[in-house]
Amino acid sequence: MNEEFDYDLTPSQWETLKALRSPALLLPRMSRYTIDGLIALELATMNGDAPAITAKGRKVLIRGSSLLLQDLAA
Repeated sequence: MNEEFDYDLTPSQWETLKALRSPALLLPRMSRYTIDGLIALELATMNGDAPAITAKGRKVLIRGSSLLLQDLAA
């Protein structure tokens, strides 16, 4: 099974996805609109009152990290 992990995320979505790697106690204040967008893409979920990154979100973040670096180098 080959899943596609290429997403056209906004800079704020990328930053939020990166921030979700931190423990819930250390999460900065995040835009609910951005969180809802990530939840709709199944890249994040709500764990009680706190957002959390999903396994799919981690894969997208890892895959996207190299793409983001290429964009910075260009």
